[in-house]
Amino acid sequence: MAREIITDDVCFTKQAWEDYVYWQEHDSSQVDRINALIKDICKSPFTGIGRPEPLKSNLTGWWSRRIDREHRLVYRLFEAGVPRKGKERIDPTRFLQIASCRFHY
Repeated sequence: MAREIITDDVCFTKQAWEDYVYWQEHDSSQVDRINALIKDICKSPFTGIGRPEPLKSNLTGWWSRRIDREHRLVYRLFEAGVPRKGKERIDPTRFLQIASCRFHY
């Protein structure tokens, strides 16, 4: 049974993008793993590969998944109103935001 896609709108914080670019320049296997995690998160945000774990304290609302023993992908899902072309109302759209993809949180 195919899983429903929760979102395909992904945005990176500045730090997360710098992390991602670092991996592109230094270790393509890490990029492959990060891409696989993002793809899985878009289908199933809170279960799946990488041992999803909700974060606590000042990171409540954020989740992490293991890229490897040392590095974690930190992310959250959020909704924002996005105007749609030809519509007067604003539809809520779900986004995946990546906070980091290098080191621990």
